[in-house]
Amino acid sequence: MQLQVWGTETDSHPYKVDAGELFEAYRQCRRSKRNKASAMAFEVDYEEKLYELHELLESGQWTPSPSLAFVVRRPVLREIFAADFRDRVVHHWLMNKVNPLLERYFTEDSFACRPYRGTHYGIARMYQYMHSGPEGQYNPRLHVLKMDISGFFMNIDRAILYKGISLWLSAYYRGGDLPLVVEVLSKIIFNDAASNCIRRGKRRNWKGLPRNKSLFHSPEGCGLPIGNLTSQILANFYLHPLDVFVRGRLGIACYGRYVDDFVLMHEDPKVLLDAREQIREFLEKKLNLQLHPHKVYLQHSGHGLPFLGVIIKPGRIYVGPRIKSNFYQTIQRFNRQIRAGRPDAAGLNAFRQSINSYLGLLKHYQSRRLRRSFLMKKLSGYWLNFFGIRGGYSKVVPLVRPARRAPPRRLVC
Repeated sequence: MQLQVWGTETDSHPYKVDAGELFEAYRQCRRSKRNKASAMAFEVDYEEKLYELHELLESGQWTPSPSLAFVVRRPVLREIFAADFRDRVVHHWLMNKVNPLLERYFTEDSFACRPYRGTHYGIARMYQYMHSGPEGQYNPRLHVLKMDISGFFMNIDRAILYKGISLWLSAYYRGGDLPLVVEVLSKIIFNDAASNCIRRGKRRNWKGLPRNKSLFHSPEGCGLPIGNLTSQILANFYLHPLDVFVRGRLGIACYGRYVDDFVLMHEDPKVLLDAREQIREFLEKKLNLQLHPHKVYLQHSGHGLPFLGVIIKPGRIYVGPRIKSNFYQTIQRFNRQIRAGRPDAAGLNAFRQSINSYLGLLKHYQSRRLRRSFLMKKLSGYWLNFFGIRGGYSKVVPLVRPARRAPPRRLVC
């Protein structure tokens, strides 16, 4: 497939980059990242660096810098490619231009990396589908089919992605800087992150990671790095045809997708089995993707639907085993810190933020008994010298100790 990739040396670049847009992208990029080494290095002289980046974009000389490749083990073993901070600013600048259009283009059936359509929205939508009977009651005839795509990010065909996004932008993008936007997108899409990276840690850290989960083993011309804002949004665009196919061609009304995990619901299990075969054929022919042969869940809805870390059942939503295990391990880690010595102010703050993040997640679901058990039985009582438990076991708050009164002064006559 011959594709025109803009940004060659013979191209002219009469398009201007709005400096205000670039600064806004920098402001968004540094949010919650100001303590990172790359962000602090950029912030030391951010005005000069933004000016240089502005010049590179306008002259067409910007190219992605090497990413930092490493492996994380929680919540699951996963390979991450962290882009250079300067490149993250470009990612935000680009997505600020493209994402509002994409939001009008996407259906309501995809939930990942979208404003107001995250995990809680996706879980609530699946719950509503399960309770699509009269007056929102549970539909006892429903069956659920949950499927997954094998090594999704590592098998995204860059040529198919670029052709689709460039044609779509040509049809819908009305900005005068269209060639510049497509040029930057092409550089991001066709950047071979696996050969343009710096590995952090030892190679044995990758032990246990399946080959189809690593960009270093992706097929030629395939793969987007996990960890970039652009990868998440472009992945949504890549699978948008699947959403249209399931809704339009197959006529499945109860459908939802979070990245490459997607769920179909129907009263007839034979319809779901037929849909699975049609989806497999569609993914292979149109998107060069494969359904995961072992991650297929077909059950009556009464048995529950495991989705996004929870288990959706008639009339209730339970927390899944992975979240429980991670919360338990976090509590044990803080208990070990107590045995090692009295925590300082930073340790107390880390405890409060970490525990409250889990409690804030758990309180959305039927988990009061779980929260009470973990806080009152698993957590060391020593922490209760510093924190109280409020809101029905949904928050830990620092104890406010009364100020010590100074002894009265003695009057000398």
